[in-house]
Amino acid sequence: MSDAHQAPHYIVVGHGDAAREIAIVSRSASTSDHRPALVWLGGYRSDMTGTKAVELDRFAEQEQLACIRFDYSGHGVSKGDFKKGTISRWLEESLAVINDKTPESVILIGSSMGGWIALRLIEELRKLQDGPKVAGLVLIAPAPDFTAELIEPNLTEAEKVSLIENGYFEEPSEYSPEPNIFTRDLMTDGRNNLVLKGVIDTGCPVHILQGMRDEDVPYQHALRLMEHLPADDVVLSLIRDGDHRLSRPQDIERMLAAVKSLVA
Repeated sequence: MSDAHQAPHYIVVGHGDAAREIAIVSRSASTSDHRPALVWLGGYRSDMTGTKAVELDRFAEQEQLACIRFDYSGHGVSKGDFKKGTISRWLEESLAVINDKTPESVILIGSSMGGWIALRLIEELRKLQDGPKVAGLVLIAPAPDFTAELIEPNLTEAEKVSLIENGYFEEPSEYSPEPNIFTRDLMTDGRNNLVLKGVIDTGCPVHILQGMRDEDVPYQHALRLMEHLPADDVVLSLIRDGDHRLSRPQDIERMLAAVKSLVA
């Protein structure tokens, strides 16, 4: 039965001082028809008990599909210091989770920052001799390169000073009483993981869902991503009254319809 509070199991990623325990909740496919496993890649400061992740798991149960959810280090019930988080670190954890579950093929569903992680995952999975095939991508309000493209150009002088003097800056969060924290390491590492720098060849169908009232990731960012995907079969759905979260019932329906079309 689908449950946001299923007991997770943990794997250790990294060594020594960099070791952290990553929480995974997964379900196996109910049939052996070799359909892709669904892999949820959450956004910055989100976790695997969010509405979209839980609804994806419910859909997987209904369709008898394998589904993998997990929390990045410093998120949800995973261990680790959030302030040490970087794209490279969370990418390493995403790879480790997929390698732990060893699916034959996957559909990556990435929300916000998870869309960036998904695009980088494809690059890294291609380097593996026996890694799973990526059968499709569903990107929800994708935020590739958000540190360099959306944050750094808009830093205030006070935020720049805080990055230099404290190694991080804070800003109020619309979704939590706790402020968002952005570190100097996150910004520096982000530049080493940029994907909007040339042609992105995913080798699979891509479905992008983007709200036009998204104040965190403007819909123009999704249009720019489209320009970097000239070789792929890409569907972009612009949702006129959609915000960044895209968690309303009608938004969930769109997400699941996109996933179902890729499974089929």
